[in-house]
Amino acid sequence: MINKKLQVWLPVLFAVVMVVGMVIGFQLKEKTLSGKFFSLSKRGSLQELMELIKSRYVDNVATDSIGEAASNELLSRLDPHSIYIPASRLSDVNEELKGNFQGIGIEFQLINDTVNVMTVLKDGPSEKAGLQVGDKLLVANDSVVLSGKKQKMDGIRHQLRGEADSKVKISLLRNGVKKEVVITRGTIPLYAVDAAYIIAPKTGYLRINRFAERTYEEFMQAMEKLQKQGMEKLILDLRGNGGGLMKEATDIADEFLEGDKLIVYTEGAHVPRLEYRCRRDGIFEKGRLEVLVDETSASASEVLAGALQDWDRATIIGRRSFGKGLVQQQFQLTDGSAVRLTIARYFTPLGRNIQKPYTKGKAEYQAELSARFHNGEVVKGDTSRPAGKAYKTPGGHIVYGGGGITPDVFVPFDTTRLDPLMARLYYKNTLSNFIYRYYIQNTTLFKSMRTSEELAQKFVPAEKEWQQLTAFAQKDTIALAKIKPRDKSELLKRMQALMGRQLWRAQGYFEIANRNDSTVMKALERIGQ
Repeated sequence: MINKKLQVWLPVLFAVVMVVGMVIGFQLKEKTLSGKFFSLSKRGSLQELMELIKSRYVDNVATDSIGEAASNELLSRLDPHSIYIPASRLSDVNEELKGNFQGIGIEFQLINDTVNVMTVLKDGPSEKAGLQVGDKLLVANDSVVLSGKKQKMDGIRHQLRGEADSKVKISLLRNGVKKEVVITRGTIPLYAVDAAYIIAPKTGYLRINRFAERTYEEFMQAMEKLQKQGMEKLILDLRGNGGGLMKEATDIADEFLEGDKLIVYTEGAHVPRLEYRCRRDGIFEKGRLEVLVDETSASASEVLAGALQDWDRATIIGRRSFGKGLVQQQFQLTDGSAVRLTIARYFTPLGRNIQKPYTKGKAEYQAELSARFHNGEVVKGDTSRPAGKAYKTPGGHIVYGGGGITPDVFVPFDTTRLDPLMARLYYKNTLSNFIYRYYIQNTTLFKSMRTSEELAQKFVPAEKEWQQLTAFAQKDTIALAKIKPRDKSELLKRMQALMGRQLWRAQGYFEIANRNDSTVMKALERIGQ
C-alpha cells in the first residue's frame, strides 16, 4: 500500500520541487544582476554615490576631487591630524621627510613678474652650470616661458624640477645680456640643521627645523664640529619645528640621556604599548643643555623636549608648545594616493599625554593657536599656566600634561611682529626683495665679507637704507612713513639678518638674528650662571 502511494505522489513532489526551484532561481538571477544580493565585491554607499555622480550627474565632474573632499571630511571626523594625500601631491608631501628632492639647486623669487635667482646652492647643479645670483630666468627648453604676469611659483618650480641626471636648457638675462645654460639636474638636500656655531665662550647653538630621514646624521655631524671647537654647553633651538619622523627625535634624545632611560612610549586601541629607550652612550650626556620651544614646536619636537624635561636633563625656555601627541602611519592606497592615519598616542617618560583637546571639532582645534594671542598667553607668563594633570620629575620639578610642553622659563612673544604693517612687509616679500636688490647693487662689497661678524660690523642699516626701503615699499603700496620707532628699529635689525641669509643662507641669518633674539638672550643669560 505504501509503495503504491509513493508511486502516485512522488512525481507530483518532483514537479513541485522543480517549479519552486525555477522560481527561486529566477529571483536569484534578478537579485544578482541588480548587485543587491550575493555580490562578491559588495560596494559601500560612498562608492555607489561616486559612481552615480560619474554616470548620471548633469555636468562632467572631476570625481578625483570629490573623492579627496569626501576622504578629508571623513578623516576630519576622527582627529585633526589624520589626512588623505592624493596621488598628485604624494611626492611633494614626502619630500620634507625624505630630506631631498630632484632639481637644479636654486632659490628664486618672482619680482615684477620676472624669475630672479636669489641663491645658488654651493656645489649644486646650477653652480656647476654657471648660474649666478641675480640672473633672470626667461625660458626653459626653448618653449616654456618662465616669466610673465600669469606665472605662478608652483608652475615654475615644476618646470625646473625633474629626475636626477635629466637636462634642462635655460635662457636667462645677466646684466642685460642674454645667455643660455644647460643644467643637469641632481639630488638637492633639504637640510634639517639650520645653524650650528659657537655663540659664546664654550657654548654652542644648534637649530633643527624638522625631523627628516637625515636629521640625526646632520645633528651628529654638527655636534662633532662644535665639540672640536671647545663646546661644553649647548642651546638646542626647536622653535618652529613642526615635527616629522619620531625615530630621528628619539635617536637625538638618546645622545643626551644616559643608561637605558625611557624616552617615549606609544599606545593605541589597536597598537600595543611600544617603548623607545636609550640604547647607547650619548655624545652629550653631561654638559649644560637649554632647549628653546614656542607655540609652533610640535610632535617629534615635543617628544624630544618632553623627554629631556621629564628627566631633568634640560631647561625648557620659551612658550608653551603646540600640543600634538598623536602618532600617524602612512598607508598606500591602490590608486597611488595615501592616508596618514593616527594609530596611537605618545606619552613622555612620566606618562604625560601632550595632545591638546580636539573634542570640539577641527575648526576650534586649529583656532586654538590664534586664541593664545587673543587671550594674552603668548605675552604674559601667568596666563600660560596649564590646567592639565601635574607630574613630578625625579628632581622634584612639577610638569604638566594635556596640552603641549610648558616651558620652565617663559619668554614673551615679540609683539612688533603682530603689527599689520610689518605683517604686510613679510607677507608680500617686500623686505626680502629689497635686501636682494640692495645686494645686487653692492655685490662687490658683500662678496668681500667672509664672516657674519664682519657683516655685522660693516653693514649697519641706518637712515639712508631706511629711506631706500621706504621708497621700495611704496611700490608695493606699503607706506612706512608713520611706522612706530620701535618697529623701525626692528626692521633695521632684520635687514642685517636677511643680508646674512642672502650671503650664507640659514646659517648666516641665525648668526646675525640671534644677537637680538630675546629667547636666545635668556638662554645665554641662564647658561652663563
